[in-house]
Amino acid sequence: MSDETIFQNPNTSGQAGMSKPPPVPPVVPLPSQSSVPQPPAPPPVDEGKSFLSRFLSIRTVKLIVGLLVVLIVGFLAISLISSLGGKKDKNVTLTYWGLWEDPAVMQPVIADFERENPNIKVDYSKQDVKEYRERLSSRIANGAGPDIFRFHNTWYPMLKEDLSPLPESVIRKEEFLDNFYPVAEADLVKNGAIYGIPLHIDTLALFVNRDMFQAAGVNPPASWEEFRDYALELTVKDEEGNIKTAGAAMGTFENVTHSPDILSLLFIQNGVDVYGLKPSQRLTDALNFYTSFAEGDESVWNKTLDNSILAFAKGNLAMFFGYSWDFFTLKAINPNLSFEIVPVPQLAEGEKIALASYWAEGVSSESKHQKEAFLFMKFLARKDTQEKLFTEESRTRLFGELYSNKNLSERLKDNSYVYSIVKQAPFARSSYFVDNTFDNGINAKLNTYLKDAINSILAGGSAESASETLVNGFNQVVSQYESQTK
Repeated sequence: MSDETIFQNPNTSGQAGMSKPPPVPPVVPLPSQSSVPQPPAPPPVDEGKSFLSRFLSIRTVKLIVGLLVVLIVGFLAISLISSLGGKKDKNVTLTYWGLWEDPAVMQPVIADFERENPNIKVDYSKQDVKEYRERLSSRIANGAGPDIFRFHNTWYPMLKEDLSPLPESVIRKEEFLDNFYPVAEADLVKNGAIYGIPLHIDTLALFVNRDMFQAAGVNPPASWEEFRDYALELTVKDEEGNIKTAGAAMGTFENVTHSPDILSLLFIQNGVDVYGLKPSQRLTDALNFYTSFAEGDESVWNKTLDNSILAFAKGNLAMFFGYSWDFFTLKAINPNLSFEIVPVPQLAEGEKIALASYWAEGVSSESKHQKEAFLFMKFLARKDTQEKLFTEESRTRLFGELYSNKNLSERLKDNSYVYSIVKQAPFARSSYFVDNTFDNGINAKLNTYLKDAINSILAGGSAESASETLVNGFNQVVSQYESQTK
């Protein structure tokens, strides 16, 4: 194999020994600058045209950037609006439990709300009053309850876990006080929070038989003293002392319609704290006064007589205590009955006091659509909604549920039947001792103790002993529901 290297001098022919260095290339003189050819000169610059070109170029860039920004912002805005709009327009159905009004009455009112809120539907149902409260609480606890429901003004202790406080977006406390009566604040505002919107108001009133009073030449009583005198004067007994026409339905419990309510009125007017009942002379005096109408030779009522509303409808009773809805019951029994509704009697001294019993609407604490339910509550609280509801109710009967909004009370001044009931609302109070709530709870249990107290006195027991037993029962029942005293 040859020993040639890759880098071999071409002038050697494989000779041995040191190779000669390569020849030095000749020095070539650098050309002078004058001899170097110059590139052609650029054309002369048009200064005006150059500035305009640069300006247009910058302006074009800015315009393009601006358009891109506008497009991006617009796209984001449309996306955001679309996203928000999708949430707002999501269809929601609210379930609403009522008690007294038929769907045909409520639907026109609900339709107004649905027109204002096209993504919300309200499914109203009239519930059976039997075991309503228990069914309501049970369904709410199981997650199958209504979003909105009706409840009695005394039920807060039993429903406080089921009721959601209304935010200020529904109604501010100042608005509530401006629109509704003081009794609604006492019953529905707890620890500064509002838990219900009353759709009506009702107060206990005195129904008097117009023919009997005209025949006796007397006017309806304004005081309890007059009430007692007229009750005696208008009572008719046979030769054996049996009552044929009763002057007033007072004294017994079972056959006196609204007997718990009448006793509540007497208690409150006499200074008894019906939400913090304690043994007192005032309580004893009120019990004695009530039972005196069914005791002794001067009795005007007894347990053998018809229930008081039936006796009044038949024309066998001069004075009957009732609420606005009793008007329709009386007219159904006796369409020709002539009677007048007047305010309840008052004590000779002291402030005016009446008794209220009414219903309100609330939102379930377990509702999955509270935002929409609150919108509906805001709608119900409006004055025009109450006007519409009254109008729809009046299509099926002589008058609707009486306005709970105190600013509408004068609308009823020409209605001789119910205006006296509404006039009492500003000074009305409330009590657990009321009937016709069908609660099987705090009302019914306390009324049982009240019934026992009345029957004990009529059986010869002392009012002092009866009041002590009543107070013990009161404390037991109220503590069961952990009620807050007012």
